[in-house]
Amino acid sequence: MSADPKTVVCFGDSNTHGTRPMVRFGERGRYAADVRWTGHLRAALPDSVTLIEEGHPGRTTVHDDPIEGVHKNGLPALQVALETHRPIGLLLIMLGTNDFKARYSVTAADVARSVDRLLRIVKTSESGPDSGVPKLFLIAPPPIEERGCLAGIFEGGSAKSRGFAPLLEEVAREHGAAFLDAGSVIRVSKVDGVHFEEDAHAVLGKAIAVEVSRML
Repeated sequence: MSADPKTVVCFGDSNTHGTRPMVRFGERGRYAADVRWTGHLRAALPDSVTLIEEGHPGRTTVHDDPIEGVHKNGLPALQVALETHRPIGLLLIMLGTNDFKARYSVTAADVARSVDRLLRIVKTSESGPDSGVPKLFLIAPPPIEERGCLAGIFEGGSAKSRGFAPLLEEVAREHGAAFLDAGSVIRVSKVDGVHFEEDAHAVLGKAIAVEVSRML
């Protein structure tokens, strides 16, 4: 008899969606499914695993976007995703990049505590197997760089983002979640300082797959 199916949900922003680095603001290029880090993760997992991509460009942790719209807020979106895809065996969250836009005026500590709030929602959602809690995996996105067409939007964010990973690791520890600092294995594109090049997607997907395979 084959193994019971497992559902893995990848909840994130444009870098989970697979947005290509932007030469001009507003470009909507997206990598093919097998190029995105989620595609590399999928290829490393057995067929019994169902992998679901929940990547929304511009998604924040808990903030309504005053320019692009309230639908960019990750808090209500997470609640919908949890109910949509349950039972969820493993939930991966890679968020925080968009919180470092100048329009939000938050610190790295604020962003880490915002992720903590998301995890508290997960733990009461009854979205795991047998109405329990899914296994949790937090990924700190690599620090941003103020480059190209996105430099003004992320003004001041580069320095703040460099202190995010250790704070998020503390949150992961508090919740018994797995943790990966993506900045330890990849860098953002030199084109726009936010999104990933193809080779970075491949490296990140394979690094995540090592931990996911262990957890499953």
